[in-house]
Amino acid sequence: MKRNPQPDVRLRRVYEPPGEDGLRVLVDRLWPRGVTRGRAALDAWLKPLAPSPELRRWFGHDPARWAEFRRRYRAELAAQGALIGQLRRAAEQGAVTLLYAARDCEHTHAKVLREVILAPERGARAGTGAGQTPRRRSVKVRP
Repeated sequence: MKRNPQPDVRLRRVYEPPGEDGLRVLVDRLWPRGVTRGRAALDAWLKPLAPSPELRRWFGHDPARWAEFRRRYRAELAAQGALIGQLRRAAEQGAVTLLYAARDCEHTHAKVLREVILAPERGARAGTGAGQTPRRRSVKVRP
């Protein structure tokens, strides 16, 4: 398959109708209110990439806490290198749309996650240690 020089990672509220989204991935820990599985048209729901419940409660969507939230959330994402690597590889093959429920599109964790996915990789592939071969697993889809 042909690889894109820049991964294609998009953001969309889960409440918006699907478009030309490619792989649609919900990245919230909680299921969005009032959305059926059919309407969401998900390919995957990756709860581990959402902020921890403690961080989510602390942030409370307060824009004044945005800078510190970004720092703390990036620290949490450091433990999710394998999943981030999978999404990056998928985005190199075609569009990946990160779906979120938050009303505030400027202060959403999905924006930070997109930045992390698009960041140049340092050293070995994300999610692998030195000398390890990256696993070639597809993103799992929840029924």
